[in-house]
Amino acid sequence: MSERLTLFADVILPVPIHQAFTYRIPFDLNDFVQFGQRVIVPFGKNKLITGIIVRIHQEIPTVYQAKYIEHLLDETAIITNKQFEFWKWIASYYMAPIGDVMNAALPANFKLASETKIVIHPEFDTNFDQLDERESKIIEALEINEEIDLKELSEIVGIKTIQPLIKKLIERRIVATKEEIANRYTPKTILCVTLNSTFQEENALQELMEELEQSSRNAKQLEALLILIKESSNSGGIHIPIPKKKLIEKGVSASALNTLEKNEVISLERFQIDRLIRDNKTKLPFKELTDAQQNAYQEIITSFEKNAVTLLHGVTGSGKTEVYVQLIQDYLEQGKQILFLLPEIALTTQLIQRLSSYFGDLVGVYHSRFNQNERVEIWNKVLNNDVSNYRIILGARSAVFLPFQDLGLIIVDEEHESSFKQYDPSPRYNARDASIILGNQFQAKVLLATATPAMETYYNATTGKFGLVELKERYKGLRLPEILCADLKKERRQKENQSHFSVFLVDEMRQVLNNGEQVILFQNRRGYTPLWSCEICSWTPKCNNCDVSLTYHKNGNVLKCHYCSYTHAPIGSCPACGSNRLKMIGFGTEKVEDELSLVFPDKVIKRLDLDTTRSKNAYEEIIDDFENRRIDILIGTQMVSKGLDFDNVSLVGILDADMLLKRPDFRAYERSYQLMSQVAGRAGRKEKRGKVIVQTTDPDHWVIKLVEQHDFISFYKNEIIERENYFYPPFYKMITLTLKHKEEPLVEKAAFELAKSLRETFKERVLGPEFPIIKRIQNQFLKEIKLKIERTAPDKKVKERIALLIDEFYSKPNNRAIKIVVDVDPL
Repeated sequence: MSERLTLFADVILPVPIHQAFTYRIPFDLNDFVQFGQRVIVPFGKNKLITGIIVRIHQEIPTVYQAKYIEHLLDETAIITNKQFEFWKWIASYYMAPIGDVMNAALPANFKLASETKIVIHPEFDTNFDQLDERESKIIEALEINEEIDLKELSEIVGIKTIQPLIKKLIERRIVATKEEIANRYTPKTILCVTLNSTFQEENALQELMEELEQSSRNAKQLEALLILIKESSNSGGIHIPIPKKKLIEKGVSASALNTLEKNEVISLERFQIDRLIRDNKTKLPFKELTDAQQNAYQEIITSFEKNAVTLLHGVTGSGKTEVYVQLIQDYLEQGKQILFLLPEIALTTQLIQRLSSYFGDLVGVYHSRFNQNERVEIWNKVLNNDVSNYRIILGARSAVFLPFQDLGLIIVDEEHESSFKQYDPSPRYNARDASIILGNQFQAKVLLATATPAMETYYNATTGKFGLVELKERYKGLRLPEILCADLKKERRQKENQSHFSVFLVDEMRQVLNNGEQVILFQNRRGYTPLWSCEICSWTPKCNNCDVSLTYHKNGNVLKCHYCSYTHAPIGSCPACGSNRLKMIGFGTEKVEDELSLVFPDKVIKRLDLDTTRSKNAYEEIIDDFENRRIDILIGTQMVSKGLDFDNVSLVGILDADMLLKRPDFRAYERSYQLMSQVAGRAGRKEKRGKVIVQTTDPDHWVIKLVEQHDFISFYKNEIIERENYFYPPFYKMITLTLKHKEEPLVEKAAFELAKSLRETFKERVLGPEFPIIKRIQNQFLKEIKLKIERTAPDKKVKERIALLIDEFYSKPNNRAIKIVVDVDPL
């Protein structure tokens, strides 16, 4: 009989702690445990939590007595060694607890803890025959209480380790976590028309058509049937469902469709849009590349031979997507997995549908808004390296955490976007930068692409760290839009402007709308008006929890804080002096929409901002309406700048360029150039040259002049000198430490103490402490300390020293109530 070994496992837990915990492995699990499996372990007092084994060894912990692992959840690993190495890099570089990285990386259904709330799954049909005694007890308890945590369920059933039983019920869709139901992604559906199977046979169809031809009363039905057959055939077969909306647009009568459905000739059924794409097995042929695109494609391949990372700097409307498609096909033929990172999934419906039409079932979308079962399904397909599904993963920043096995290519579209940076909660990583590390682990190639590169990216490309490929002309030689300025100062002096619109802009809009074309207006501020003020004493309504003024939203007739969602009813008179002379200062998208309806009362005007896109499918519906020309004027925040392609937009108006340029931030000019150029790029993308009008009080501002000239290179040369002179990225790395506490004197004292200890090591590289522009958010006072560190400094040693000084700071009892947020490479 072989000797029984006493084995231990290091387990990481989804809690904000920097190290793994050591647990003892029960003898009966010795032959089954392996790296990457989930286990149920005790943590704290009477609490069970799901962790992941990251090391198995025989070293007895000396500081504490190891508790036993309660249960093994998986037969095989759910993460890979390379994935864990990537997690460790994220934790180390961004100074985040490894538990926070695990929490961000895993779908919620992989993390069952004692306090996890369980509810009955909406799809469960109350069939108790399929349940055993314990499972029935759980469902009966949930029917009475609606939601119960795992700890209470374990007491009801009478077993200590309830997680394995709940795991099986989740997999069978009998129960679900409350988080899954709350965050449930409602897929966009579309009503489709399908020819019933009886009439998909040629003889039966012929007989039906002959019968309809016999009476003139059936003419509309016959016409509807012929158009349906034509559209289905063009889409790949007579059985293919066709959107009802598309048939109506082709002239089909809705009443004719209703009659055909009543006579059981056709059926109307709602399809999930991505499912509809998958059901259509016919893939569209790739578009032929233009000479400029072909040259860029060849240059990228050549660059990849020498460089791991290449920047594709292509002007807006240059057809970068078609170049991506060719590259993706190359790597699919090599049997590789492809990761396609997008700034925000919700804002890139067009791109998702386009790639799906080329690659069908090979495309998978991974995003935090999808329900947990779908996320787990994609996770497992990627982990198993399934050759028939999900070879191309389209995702927002969280997709970098997937368990890739054979990653060959990473594409980061619109790499300059700040959406790639995670702000809260920890880990505060940048998916663009993390993807370069991920690519390096797999020896995969990384393509960063944009019309307006981030300063750091273009610096790396011009200094030889990255490859550089330029695509300087628009698709099929279309000219870049003409950009003109409307001088608001001059118009106000002459009292010509109409409210917030210059005469120049209104005249151009009128001409464009009369031609049956569309307009996009950009104002990067939502709400009706950002400031109310008393004309007598200058009082303004403020948030109770934050040091900000409340924004008025006319739609809900409410004053609202955009930081903590505090609301207050509108005020009729000034509470400070009693005056009712309250004026509104500034304007947001809501006010633009309101006032524009007076100028163009006969036009359809819609907004695209956070307020109008709160429901799951609202964004897609607005974009679809605009694409199909049911909206004449679209007013939007920066949402309108991201990856949209409309063929009938010939005018774009930027309503307040000054607001962008005057932000107190060293990246203000960079962001202004990017936003204005990206918004301008929405104009004139098909055949006709577009026009952009920038409203400003300073038309001679050097940034605006370079936007007019589409001259990114000159902008970069100007800005890079400033960055070098004042010790900003890309020449220096920045780390921001934000201290938070509800008492202002306490946070001030603590920040001064921490800054002093940091200064002893880092000298003049430490700036602050200072209050940020908004010094109190959600009843927490904030104090910031910034560090500017030379690129040549050893990164690991710098961060280890900062971590040590923070530990010393917390060793004093008075400081334990202070929260410190570390943000590496803040944007």
